[in-house]
Amino acid sequence: MPQLILDTFNLEAAQRRLCTEALDHAGNIVGAARLLGITRHAMKRRIIKLGITRTRPAEAPAPAPSLSASA
Repeated sequence: MPQLILDTFNLEAAQRRLCTEALDHAGNIVGAARLLGITRHAMKRRIIKLGITRTRPAEAPAPAPSLSASA
């Protein structure tokens, strides 16, 4: 795990930074919560409380179903 140096002693800013770094490192809420040693539910509450916004990576479109006739 990379070392994190905080700019100030502001607790809310520290929580925001830890949460965003964990989300960036893990890629999802479950993994970030695991890194921080909290539950997924607690991580989600912190994301909402701290106003953290994340853009989800664009998912590849699902392939269209094949309409070939088999006889």
